[in-house]
Amino acid sequence: MERRTIGAAALEVGAIGLGCMPMHWAYTGSQQHGDRSLRTVHAALDAGTSLLDTADMYGPFTNELLLGRVLGQRRADVFVSTKCGLLVGDQHIVANGRPGYVRRACDASLRRLQTDVIDLYQLHRADPEIPVEETWGAMAELVTAGKVRALGLCAVGARASRRRSGAHLHESTIRQLERVQQVFPVSAVEAELSVWSPEALERLLPWCEARGIGFLAAMPLGNGFLTGTLTPGQGFEPDDVRARHPRFTAEMMAANQPLVVGLRRIAARHGATPAQVALAWVLSRGRHVVPLPGTKRERWAVENARAAELTLTARDLAEIAELPPVRESWD
Repeated sequence: MERRTIGAAALEVGAIGLGCMPMHWAYTGSQQHGDRSLRTVHAALDAGTSLLDTADMYGPFTNELLLGRVLGQRRADVFVSTKCGLLVGDQHIVANGRPGYVRRACDASLRRLQTDVIDLYQLHRADPEIPVEETWGAMAELVTAGKVRALGLCAVGARASRRRSGAHLHESTIRQLERVQQVFPVSAVEAELSVWSPEALERLLPWCEARGIGFLAAMPLGNGFLTGTLTPGQGFEPDDVRARHPRFTAEMMAANQPLVVGLRRIAARHGATPAQVALAWVLSRGRHVVPLPGTKRERWAVENARAAELTLTARDLAEIAELPPVRESWD
């Protein structure tokens, strides 16, 4: 697989990573099986993927424990990215950016991951009660201590406030990035980017490129919609985030089918799948971009990894640019 470089620290990873969240968080709980997910991770590594993206809150903790079983056997094959800053309660999720908590969270993640160093440690969400510079300073100390190689900031979560402008949300992220850059260099930013959520192209992606910061593209397959495997009206289990998302109502899934049809048409010309075309589009956005498709299935992990072999033509990219924008309501 093609290799890409993240940040000024020149961290090298496979061009397509693996988002591990679906194995223990946010998606259909009844389909979460540890042994199957373990096989999926190994299959992705065998296919050339190296970046495994997780967080202590996924489970919580069970996702890191699963990856620890992999790192215990194949540490040299893995670039591990994990996150801190969010605590899962009985009824809600809260941010915690206190320096003492950050230090304890890192030590706990190291134990669960069965490693002595985390390649990329990301702040999952800034704590509104703590200056972000204080949180970032504690994370920088972890680099000095040799527990972490590089730092990143996760800007995923904008979709919950989609009715606000994407530009406004990314401007807020950029202001936050500018503040922490004064404390310690940012090596990577993780934010949503896909054919159906391209807002990061306007400001955030160019901002990262101009500063040599890697961009980890979260949800590059639109929560599964861009794979073409979801059927309008199929329904989702109550614990699946898509059950509450406006784009996944039967009406909106039907209204947005032209996007999948367009990707399927391009895929047919290449003997590929719609998912691979969607990932190839993300890869074409810049050499500093690494998509993180999430899956718990071995088949999809291998298919996603092979998208790194697909190069879209100027015609393909022009057709994608002409696809209708995604609808979230009839307003």
